Amino acid sequence: MVIRVALAEDQRVLRDALVALLQLERDITVAGVAERGEEAAQLAGNLKPDVLILDIGLPDVSGLTVASRIRAQFPAVRILLLTSLDKPGVVREALTLGVSGFLPKGVAAAELVEAIRGVHAGKRVVSPDLVSAALAAGENPLTPRERSILQLAATGTPPPHIAHQLHLAEGTVRNYITRIISKLSARNSTDAIRIAKHYGWL
Repeated sequence: MVIRVALAEDQRVLRDALVALLQLERDITVAGVAERGEEAAQLAGNLKPDVLILDIGLPDVSGLTVASRIRAQFPAVRILLLTSLDKPGVVREALTLGVSGFLPKGVAAAELVEAIRGVHAGKRVVSPDLVSAALAAGENPLTPRERSILQLAATGTPPPHIAHQLHLAEGTVRNYITRIISKLSARNSTDAIRIAKHYGWL
């Protein structure tokens, strides 16, 4: 049985190399390719591939967002995420979405091919290194409100403007920031932003 694969990767050199690699396998055929997230979602809907290899860092829409949409609309499509990111929070989110596989982009060719066969057979294939990093980091300690405030702070938005945008009192925003700094054991808000980004919590 031939496994029909679709590939979404924005870097042309890597995309072409992956296509060439997969076409060497007798039991795998590349049914289509995409460069962007929206294109990948359409590709999955039109082709209904057995396996969709999805770059997590697509330029227009996050691979995680695309994966979530495809899982909801086309649950039979197995999703294998590739990432150059090593953020544990991203790993946790991907696993929560129910993707079939999650591997770093630097994975060996033979391992990628076996991962495709594995997810097609109904297995979950996840890099042990990515899982270890996710477990070591623990759960995201920030509430949705704290994340919203820290995301705005990360763009350089001052507390008065954050308060206005989120319809909160300025004192409330400052209290949230103090709580975030404490939760992340950070030195200040800049350090809190750095820590949250490192773990993929923003």
